Amino acid sequence: MRKQTAITLAITGASGAPYALRLIQQLASHYEHCYLMVSSAARVVLATECDIQVNKSPSVLKKALTESLQLPEGFVQAFSNDNWMSPVASGSSAPKQMIICPCSTGTLSAIACGASDNLIERAADVILKERGQLILVPRETPYNTIHLQNMTRLSEVGATILPASPGFYNQPDSIDDLIDFVVARILDHLGLEHTLGHRWGYSGN
Repeated sequence: MRKQTAITLAITGASGAPYALRLIQQLASHYEHCYLMVSSAARVVLATECDIQVNKSPSVLKKALTESLQLPEGFVQAFSNDNWMSPVASGSSAPKQMIICPCSTGTLSAIACGASDNLIERAADVILKERGQLILVPRETPYNTIHLQNMTRLSEVGATILPASPGFYNQPDSIDDLIDFVVARILDHLGLEHTLGHRWGYSGN
């Protein structure tokens, strides 16, 4: 299977870092590169939820994820959140697909308003203006009216709002099964084949 060139992934400060790590592993089977950005709050979440310690250095982040997730060398291309010269900052070079997983409600708000105060927000803005595919994976509960209005606004301009809400019809046996359920839905929307559990109405046999 020929791999696609690149996809953009941002990890922000909502709970749910294990979703992002599992997603990166899956993306490595389909893309040559993953352009990765991690917010300062997300670094705290990665340390808390996954025991992955990374500082602001993109090279440290790249090394930590490549080793801990056993990714192909060179797959992760990490950028600091103020690197305005990165490929994702311009519509002339950015990939046509971007995922923010998990997506904090603060990031959601900034994108909905077109703030673009950092590289994650700018990259999402580029995807929207270039009519690409933007998938946002919020993990918050409950949602207040402002959150819901921001989601509606982004949905109206073409973004996909895919909350981290795992299903239980596949009778999960572990936390990994719950993680895979959400990651599978992301892969479905990217049009990528996977074997992360069976679908509704199918036994999986």
